[in-house]
Amino acid sequence: MAETLICRSRNSELSPDEERIIIRDIALSAQANSKEGDTFFLITQRWWQYWIEYVNQDQTNNSYDGSSLAEHCDLANSSALKKPPGIDNSDLIDDAVSEESNSGIEIHDTLLEGRDYVLLPQEVWNQLYTWYGGGPTLPRKVISSGLSQTELTVEVYPLRLQLLVLPKNDRSIIRISKKETVGHLHRKACEIFDLQLNQVSIWDYYGRRKHALMNDMDKTLDDANLQMDQDILIEVNNTNNTTSSQENGFAQREASSVLVEPPKSSLSIAGGLSASKGASRSYNVELSSSQNVNSAVRDVEHPFGTSGVTTRGSFGGLTGLLNLGNTCFMNSAIQCLVHTPEFARYFREDYHQEINWQNPLGMVGELALAFGELLRKLWAPGRTPIAPRPFKAKLARFAPQFSGNNQHDSQELLAFLLDGLHEDLNRVKHKPYIKSRDADGRPDEEVADEYWANHIARNDSIIVDVCQGQYKSTLVCPVCNKVSVTFDPFMYLSLPLQSTINRTMTVTVFACDGTTLPSPSTVTVPKQGRCRDLIQALSNACSLKHNERILLAEVRNHLIHRFLEDPLISLSTIKDDDHLAAYKIPKIDKNTKYLQLIHRRREQSSDSQIVSGWKPYGTPIVSLISCDNAVTRGDIQVLVNRMLSPLRKKGGTLDQATASETSTPKATPDKCSSTDSGDTCATNVVSNSVNKDGTGSGSPPIPTLPLLLVDENNACIDLSMGEDKVVKLSPSSTILVYIDWSQKLLEKYDTHSLETLPEVLKYGPVTKKARTEPLSLYTCLEAFLREEPLVPEDMWYCPQCKERRQASKKLDLWRLPEVLVIHLKRFSYSRSMKHKLETFVNFPIHDFELTNYIANKSSSRRQLYELYALTNHYGSMGSGHYTAHIKLLDENKWYNFDDSHISSISEDEVNTAAAYVLFYRRVKTDDATVSNGD
Repeated sequence: MAETLICRSRNSELSPDEERIIIRDIALSAQANSKEGDTFFLITQRWWQYWIEYVNQDQTNNSYDGSSLAEHCDLANSSALKKPPGIDNSDLIDDAVSEESNSGIEIHDTLLEGRDYVLLPQEVWNQLYTWYGGGPTLPRKVISSGLSQTELTVEVYPLRLQLLVLPKNDRSIIRISKKETVGHLHRKACEIFDLQLNQVSIWDYYGRRKHALMNDMDKTLDDANLQMDQDILIEVNNTNNTTSSQENGFAQREASSVLVEPPKSSLSIAGGLSASKGASRSYNVELSSSQNVNSAVRDVEHPFGTSGVTTRGSFGGLTGLLNLGNTCFMNSAIQCLVHTPEFARYFREDYHQEINWQNPLGMVGELALAFGELLRKLWAPGRTPIAPRPFKAKLARFAPQFSGNNQHDSQELLAFLLDGLHEDLNRVKHKPYIKSRDADGRPDEEVADEYWANHIARNDSIIVDVCQGQYKSTLVCPVCNKVSVTFDPFMYLSLPLQSTINRTMTVTVFACDGTTLPSPSTVTVPKQGRCRDLIQALSNACSLKHNERILLAEVRNHLIHRFLEDPLISLSTIKDDDHLAAYKIPKIDKNTKYLQLIHRRREQSSDSQIVSGWKPYGTPIVSLISCDNAVTRGDIQVLVNRMLSPLRKKGGTLDQATASETSTPKATPDKCSSTDSGDTCATNVVSNSVNKDGTGSGSPPIPTLPLLLVDENNACIDLSMGEDKVVKLSPSSTILVYIDWSQKLLEKYDTHSLETLPEVLKYGPVTKKARTEPLSLYTCLEAFLREEPLVPEDMWYCPQCKERRQASKKLDLWRLPEVLVIHLKRFSYSRSMKHKLETFVNFPIHDFELTNYIANKSSSRRQLYELYALTNHYGSMGSGHYTAHIKLLDENKWYNFDDSHISSISEDEVNTAAAYVLFYRRVKTDDATVSNGD
């Protein structure tokens, strides 16, 4: 029956559910029997997702997570969809490259699985193609990969090689699997150019120079060290020299060769190497029999090493990484790690015995394997730029936040890599449970060593050996003065760039008695201050009267998010892009409630046929309302009129028809429909006496405004009629009242001052002063080590008080690692964006002296460091770009790594305002000790 269904044509009109079941069964069978050499087909994600939704439209709704092909066939979407059209893979095709290539259809270089395409087993593709047709067809082979060659992967991007024939000067671009043999490449080249096998010699022609004669016909192209977009020289031999060349395995007749040496001005040498360094042996590569034997022996001893690969220059480590689409953040971090000498040495040797395959906190060794493989490729001398697709795929698998093609934070990636590599390489297979003991007055040295020993008992890896240090952390309870000292490990230091102890904050001040317009006030407060410091500064700045007080509120999306009434709230919880309002209200607190007046207007719509609802805008105004007597609708009208009186335009007398325009029930928000449900629920609350002041003899009548009161059931009471009716107020401390601003009403009032609520700190272009006054790295370190209170969300549980306390915290450096990573906190994070500080930090390249910053005074070791790498960030978040400056220690020379482009730079160019993450190595000096008297 199944075979009959599978063979039915597209015109047989299978139901969506029948299609789903057929493909699911085929996929399950195909996935269970996958093996090397199988064929998979690319299909555009757009079409595939549409088909998934089509065949699941009658099922329970799920989401597509890109995990298993068979699972996709049981996803669903509740909407009714039409049958998909023919398969259209055109969005995967790079038409421009395909036209220039002789190797058939070319796909875009930056495609990602799950985002741009899905891989289908051949059986699944055949069935879909039978039903829908279309194309173009994009087959890809399954190959073995990984260091152990046991992992199966689909080779989406086979090697793209440019074949050059001399002396004919013909050329052709081909696609060929890296698992094909050199012999297959020979045959393919001869077919393309109509040559005989005994007529040609094929050379690894990297950089347009002969590097190695490719005469081992059984070696794979991967083992032959060929890379994407590399040149291959097809040299047509003289008949007399053909046999000699192939028997000896090296060129003996350079003088008789028809190859003409290219001029040095046209050379393209990887990594920016000069011709004298990078290609000193390129014209006549001779591999003697003794060299071949030694290489074979080394390959057996170090099966995962690269010593048997023919070198293409005298120096390694100058290989770029292709940008796969906003992956500069990843490339810069990787280059710094692979150029850390301890890591380069470790991963180029056989580190596999240290992989912790069972660590539940790790990535079952896959991250370490992917990183190690990438590192060895980057250190192979003279390679062309590498596309780190396998590594990025592993990264996306274990850290989905770095998937896709969005820009990310290089430091966040670095932190993940260091932690992930540590867990993958943790030598501790079974972590013991160790309970930390309290210091109990013991010497710091004893307690610190105990903490470190406990840490090493659970965490022991190359990452710990190289990058981890130890803090001394001191907490002091503000109530009982309990002191707690712990010694915690760290992987890197995150240093603040603000060297000042004060902070500038802008707050808009509202006078709720109807006397003045709202106005912004900018004050200076302690950076680690409390809300009481901000309230005091604002009170002084706005000449607060003796019978008034300041009520602070944070405004989000035109609504009050929270009142900042606790004077001990830390100002560090208020971000620079927050919006604050300060309301001057009477000091009377007994039997009063806050009345929040929230402004609304009709949402603008480009389609005149659509009636838009009322949406909040501007800034709410807050006042006090007394509850000593019953509150009527008229009382609230009087109070709101007084609050809005400064906004009334001159000559803007309101007629009752204009003022009483109210929203219809349909215009109110979902939670709030017009009703008079509160009319009969009178209570004995008493209205504010302001209505008596405004309606006395001889006073003009109070305009009736379109007000809606939100009752305790979230229903809205229309306050524009029945002014004597008593309203039932919500039992909470806050009363919400909406005012709906019609266009006619806005002609009488100017609400502009309500709409321009500034940020606490507005970031603008970097001033000249900021650029010309550098900040010392030592100053940043001192700010990091300065004592300060914990933020409220990190409050400490005091074991003596038995309560959570906002303790003060002091950090000290106790033990420093061999490689010290320093993160400069250029980005200020908030809910909606990141601000970047362009501060120029003057950091030392040589002689970074940290001896005096170590709290462990019993240590006699001098703490001296030297910079060897750093990442840079240029521009703003989202549109910025990362690079790396790295010093090759073997050459004692600095290079700029900008994705695939590498260029030499002077040491004077290393320190810029773009520096983001710094990498320092401990200096091994003769003067290894310092006096304890310092």
